[in-house]
Amino acid sequence: MYKFISHSEDETKQFAYKLASRLNIGDIILLVGDLGAGKTKFTEGLLSFWNLQDEISSPTFTIVNEYNTQNINIYHFDVYRLSDVDEFFAIGGLEYFENGISIIEWGDIIEDIIPKDFIKITILKDENNLNLRTFDISPNSTRLENVIKELF
Repeated sequence: MYKFISHSEDETKQFAYKLASRLNIGDIILLVGDLGAGKTKFTEGLLSFWNLQDEISSPTFTIVNEYNTQNINIYHFDVYRLSDVDEFFAIGGLEYFENGISIIEWGDIIEDIIPKDFIKITILKDENNLNLRTFDISPNSTRLENVIKELF
C-alpha cells in the first residue's frame, strides 16, 4: 500500500492528474471514502488530464457519465445508490471496463465483481484539518503497482 497526503484540493487534483497520465484503456480506479472525502475532486483532477474538468458532474442519479476524447473513453461511475451488484450488471457495467478508463466512486460496493486489475484509493479526512486528506493507494497488479511507484 502507498500513501499520499494532500493538504489542499489543488494538491489532490495535481496528484490525480499525474496518475491519469499513466493510465491505459481497461484501467479501473475504485474510489472509497465518506461523503465529502474528495472522491469527486480527485475525479476532477483525473479528468483534467484530458481537459474535461469543466464537464464533470456527479453521476449519482445516472450511475455513469461518459466522457469521450479523441483517444479514449472515460467512464465515471457513482454506485452509491445501487441496492446490489445486480443493478450494476443490469446497466451493462462490466462492458464499460474494456472500452475505456473507469473511475468508480463508492467502488468498494462492487469491488467483489471487478474482473480486471484495478487501483483502490481510500480517501480519509482529517478530523482536525478540513483540508488534509490521506490517500491509501492499493494497486492489485504488478503493472499498476509500477504505475503508482512512478508517482512517488
